[in-house]
Amino acid sequence: MRSLLAIVGIILIVFGIAVLGYKGFTYTSQEKVAEIGSVKVTADTEKQIYFHPITGGLAIIGGIVLLVAARRK
Repeated sequence: MRSLLAIVGIILIVFGIAVLGYKGFTYTSQEKVAEIGSVKVTADTEKQIYFHPITGGLAIIGGIVLLVAARRK
């Protein structure tokens, strides 16, 4: 159980640092605009997902708490 808490704590810390460093990502998806008979018209749309900095901070704090709890048991 100790090692599981430590592993999850380390993963949360790494995730928190990544969120603070990157702040989000973008991806492209294809959406169907129109379909007339056998002709299909699609458009590439770029979408963005942002992570709030508080999310990264909370993940780091949660990871530290889990690491401390793993050492105390």
